[in-house]
Amino acid sequence: MICNAPLEYLMEDVEMECELCHRRERSKTRCVNGHYVCNECHMRGIDSLIGMCLGERSNNPAVILNHMMSMPFCHMHGPEHHIMVGMALLTAYRNSGGDLDLKRALIEMNSRGRSVPGGACGFWGACGAGLSTGMFLSIVTGSTPLGGENFGLSHKMTAGALQAIGEIGGPRCCKRDSYLSVLWAVDFAKEHLGIQMEQPKIRCSYSSQNNQCIGKRCPFCKKKETIAFLCVHNSCRSQIAEALGKVYLSDYYECYSAGTELKPRINPDAVRLMKQEYGIDMEQQQYPKLLSDIPEADLYVSMGCNVACPSVPGKRVVNWGLEDPTGKDDSVFLEVIRQIEGKVRELREKIAEV
Repeated sequence: MICNAPLEYLMEDVEMECELCHRRERSKTRCVNGHYVCNECHMRGIDSLIGMCLGERSNNPAVILNHMMSMPFCHMHGPEHHIMVGMALLTAYRNSGGDLDLKRALIEMNSRGRSVPGGACGFWGACGAGLSTGMFLSIVTGSTPLGGENFGLSHKMTAGALQAIGEIGGPRCCKRDSYLSVLWAVDFAKEHLGIQMEQPKIRCSYSSQNNQCIGKRCPFCKKKETIAFLCVHNSCRSQIAEALGKVYLSDYYECYSAGTELKPRINPDAVRLMKQEYGIDMEQQQYPKLLSDIPEADLYVSMGCNVACPSVPGKRVVNWGLEDPTGKDDSVFLEVIRQIEGKVRELREKIAEV
């Protein structure tokens, strides 16, 4: 987070000073150049996930987790995953019919997950993502240290998730371990709680960001197809589709957007409303691109540009026929955004049926 240098893990705690808040505390983890960032600074912004989860409608915890992982505060590795796994499961559980006060549960998950420090996977022998599944089970069943059956189920949930992580081995990957934990938790919740969350099919899109990626030894290391969302100026609808595609399709597709002409920036109303509705800052993660600037895609999706729409002869092309909301009021804009989200979700459902 400071100089992009690799991390080093010491065998004993030493006193370190956080480069961001200057808090002094003992830790085993820093970069090879000596920079240290405390857990609180590493997770700055994670409180926003409570609002995001309250507005989430999916019953697929991997989809919700991918949305969280796309947020600017989420890094390739870090203790934020110890909170996000449990939050994704709580949200999918509620959306699948589970009886739960979601807001209170998310606040409690945020509190509990923060107590598991970065590096617990190696130093405690217990990955925080796996522990997060036990926290999820404990919260939905109301387990306490004096609990009976729910006490036992919480431990079995954690043990199974850690077993799945241990079977793959190291080095650690917070994305892989989070996905493994979610897969185990979905099956466990169906068997013991009678709640059927959507069973995720997961393909990892983070290998290029992980210097310790284990490649084919990872169960999520599969070649993904590429999807390109097209409109003339690549400033509004196609940018929205790219952003939502990265949330809902990133475990199946590498998502891009492009046009045949460029405007200097993404539509400001699109940027504002996507940030307001989804917490996605498109200006931080995306930019206008020509069709020639992106890789050749396996599937091209036209936003509905009629005669001026980009042409890709000989390729798979679908046309969504969406109205251009540029210059319209927020209600029209939001309706188009909802239509795009709906079509992206439909595309994911069709993939999941294969």
